[in-house]
Amino acid sequence: QVQLVESGGGLVQSGGSLRLSCATSGSIRGIYTMGWYRQAPGKQRELVATITSISTTNYADSVKGRFTISRDNAKNTMYLQMNSLKPEDTAIYYCNVRQLTGNYWGEGTLVTVSS
Repeated sequence: QVQLVESGGGLVQSGGSLRLSCATSGSIRGIYTMGWYRQAPGKQRELVATITSISTTNYADSVKGRFTISRDNAKNTMYLQMNSLKPEDTAIYYCNVRQLTGNYWGEGTLVTVSS
């Protein structure tokens, strides 16, 4: 089993920055993809960014150049650095791990960007 706990959300003004963290525990090994997804009110959950076990990254077009995904294997933690935030980035942000043993989600952390 894999457990994921997000933190770092909050209220920020437009143009500001936040860094989200996803602390992981359990067995993450082999070939896997870790990622951040978000769900805004009344909308479907969408991909924000992913990073694979070989550190290949992928970003949604809406966040390219503003967000950076990374991970620290020694700390078992994944990060999402969010810069130049916009009101449309307001959403609950979820941490995700996909590997052969399953697809795991955290509970989410709320990010609110005021205009």
